Amino acid sequence: MGVCEKPVPRLPAQRKRFLLVVSIVGNWNSESDCACLPLVSQVTAKTAFLFILPQYNVSVPTADGEMVHYHYGPKDLVTVLFYIFITIILHAVVQEYILDKISKRLHLSKVKHSKFNESGQLVVFHLSSVIWCFYVVVTEGYLTNPRSLWEDYPHVHLPFQVKFFYLCQLAYWLHALPELYFQKVRKEEIPRQLQYICLYLVHIAGAYLLNLSRLGLVLLLLQYSAEFLFHTARLCYFADENNEKLFNAWAAAFGVTRLFILTLAVLAIGFGLARVENQAFDPEKGNFNTLLCRLCMLLLVCAAQAWLMWRFIHSQLRHWREHWSEQSAKRRVPTAPRLAARLIKRESGYHENGVVKAENGTSTRTKKLKSP
Repeated sequence: MGVCEKPVPRLPAQRKRFLLVVSIVGNWNSESDCACLPLVSQVTAKTAFLFILPQYNVSVPTADGEMVHYHYGPKDLVTVLFYIFITIILHAVVQEYILDKISKRLHLSKVKHSKFNESGQLVVFHLSSVIWCFYVVVTEGYLTNPRSLWEDYPHVHLPFQVKFFYLCQLAYWLHALPELYFQKVRKEEIPRQLQYICLYLVHIAGAYLLNLSRLGLVLLLLQYSAEFLFHTARLCYFADENNEKLFNAWAAAFGVTRLFILTLAVLAIGFGLARVENQAFDPEKGNFNTLLCRLCMLLLVCAAQAWLMWRFIHSQLRHWREHWSEQSAKRRVPTAPRLAARLIKRESGYHENGVVKAENGTSTRTKKLKSP
């Protein structure tokens, strides 16, 4: 008599990815690893700090004493690589324990399911980035003193929270490249996602390497706020297709955001940096304040904003065209002809045993007169 074996359950793709990355980073659950943990912390502490903490710290004298600041260098690539793995793990946790459970209740199609996962991940990222970026901008005083965006350029020495913010931002957008494979994104969606991934990488890396970190923080705060509103509106639309009010709010915020980004870029790069005394090309000191560099930076920012605005207008026109076509199709649907109501002419009075009676109870027939 054969023994019926139970089939081995297959792990979902997100859990496989989660276990794979955990095995790469290190599995600390086994007893041998726990026994070697003190040895690792003593022998390889310097190497561990190279992966975990920002490098190139410098003591900068201030009025209150000395403060530790940082500048960038090649070792930042190692730190970014470490946080790429951390971001992949967090991505898998959000996908498996939050988004997958919500999408099962909504019963979405494959196309909507892919867009739902994309918007869900970006809502979490944009919300955390907006809160973090707003905290950094407020604590560093960039909002209360807009002149600090271009004064004392080049901003070579960065506070810890500013540099760590930029490293995490680069790690997130670099991790989005392998996520295209892990998420099994459709081939039609890959070019669109590659476009905005590369756009973010170019702008964030440019602000970091050209020592425009202060201006980059403010511009990222504006951009992430508009993107958070868009992806929140799309999630609400997937939950209820009749709910499109947030899209109208995002459309208004999108245009205002483009205007503010262009205004700040022109004000800081075109006018602010042009008035700084130190205008020389010196990569060793981090100074890129020349007319050619300023024109290239302004051209990049303006071209990106114009491209985003063109795509926005194109999508809005297409949406309005589809909306009016649906409305016109509904109007052209022929209505079912109604049967004409037959007008029945009734005599005055009421019927009793088939005989029409008058209102006073007498019959409506004419009485015959008896002959005398």
